[in-house]
Amino acid sequence: MASPPLPWLNPAVLVGGLAPLALLAVQGAQGTLGPNVIEAVLNQTGLLALVFLVGSLACTPLKLLFGWTWPIRVRKLVGLMAFGYAVLHFLTYAVADQGLALRPILEDITKRKFIAVGLIALVLLVPLAVTSTNAAVRRLGFPAWKRLHRLGYLAAALGVIHFVWRVKQDVTEPFIYGAVLTVLLGIRAVEAVRKRRRTREAPRPA
Repeated sequence: MASPPLPWLNPAVLVGGLAPLALLAVQGAQGTLGPNVIEAVLNQTGLLALVFLVGSLACTPLKLLFGWTWPIRVRKLVGLMAFGYAVLHFLTYAVADQGLALRPILEDITKRKFIAVGLIALVLLVPLAVTSTNAAVRRLGFPAWKRLHRLGYLAAALGVIHFVWRVKQDVTEPFIYGAVLTVLLGIRAVEAVRKRRRTREAPRPA
């Protein structure tokens, strides 16, 4: 049986995804972000980028486990929101915190490993965002596109490391995201093994 079209799904996800940004803007206008506004924005945008990235990676495992098709419909949008928040996270650091001073930024990247790892994660997300369109899938071919988008797992893992190294002391929250990511990887690995097994056991044409 075909699943319902759910025309409201993507708009609802978009509104929900932008709601934290709107709240952040309201809090900034009201002066309720605390004494260090830049740090508060960095923390929130970085966390949102990781949340949406892990959420985009959860879409296929949810379909595999429960047979749901709606997560696949919002996967691209959730991934693009992850990229958007990651870009905003970096721009907050580069523009608001460092004033676009190239030399201090380069020194930070070379001396502070959590910044270097976070930047690598952002760079990995760029080709995924650029190739998120249907035209890009057709141009690359689905197998190549699928291999490229496995970089999302590497970017998420680097995002977790970035989180751990940034907080330094209470690493409970980043470890939770790391555990969720490990579970998602495990589900994909099990499915890959099952797929190879079905391929080997499939009867060959005479």
